[in-house]
Amino acid sequence: MADISDKRGIERRGRVLTGSAVALVVVLVCTLIFMVCSRGLATFLTDGVPLSSFLGGTSWNPHQNDASGVPLVGALPMIAGSFAVTLLSCALALPFALGASLFVVDVAPSFGRRVFRPMIELLVGIPSVVFGLVGLSVVVPWTRSWAGGTGYGILSSSIVLAFMILPTVTSLATDAIAAVPDSYRDGSYGLGCTRWQTIVHVEVPSAMPGILTAVIMGMTRAFGEALAVQMIIGNAAQLPQGLLTPAATLTSVLTMGMGNEAMSTVYNDVLWSLALVLLAMSLVFILLVHLVGRMGAVRNG
Repeated sequence: MADISDKRGIERRGRVLTGSAVALVVVLVCTLIFMVCSRGLATFLTDGVPLSSFLGGTSWNPHQNDASGVPLVGALPMIAGSFAVTLLSCALALPFALGASLFVVDVAPSFGRRVFRPMIELLVGIPSVVFGLVGLSVVVPWTRSWAGGTGYGILSSSIVLAFMILPTVTSLATDAIAAVPDSYRDGSYGLGCTRWQTIVHVEVPSAMPGILTAVIMGMTRAFGEALAVQMIIGNAAQLPQGLLTPAATLTSVLTMGMGNEAMSTVYNDVLWSLALVLLAMSLVFILLVHLVGRMGAVRNG
């Protein structure tokens, strides 16, 4: 009986410990969301900035007001810049990530396990500032010599971001393709299909939910990247005029302004509103991941 009582006591303590860890995570997440929402909504509830002016305005100068006395805090240029950099970087990274994943899974699995995966993990650990420095010394001069202009802009930022999200997209896509049952491949080969036909018509469609998840996770990383983008994009708070002109993103404006403005000022409140937009987009990306995963479960179920 003593042994049973001791085991039950250990089990109760384990439940309390793990439950406390879960409760702590929930409290931290709720506190973070509440803090960002309360500070971000102050722009509209306290400072009197209309939501339409914030989301649809194109002028960014929080220290000045327009003719009606509303601060010039149009966030549309930063929102457009963030989406442009995110979508272009994913478009650049996806073909290489998908090709590398197919090569590792179908062509050289031993190479992928012994060499490729460790290299990808090494690339994940490189700090963002290193990518930014490489972008400043290599990508920006190359863009300037090839297309003219200053070299700073959406294209240079997207190229650097493509390298940054490549490990994430590649690893997740590799796992998704490797998870395709071997019976699918054997059935395709049994019907006389070639390796390429099997890849195109069997493997990729079967792994599509996982590949879409990899793309969304890459978009999440690109959308929230701050330092490397700030160093390369040019930080001009204007609507993007093209891929080769300086622009700005939500994260670049946040990193430049948050430490220079006093608390409870209009500028500081607007920066928190930009953070609220980032948080909302992160939640949207997470929701998309869950929806894609559910679609994949229903499809494979």
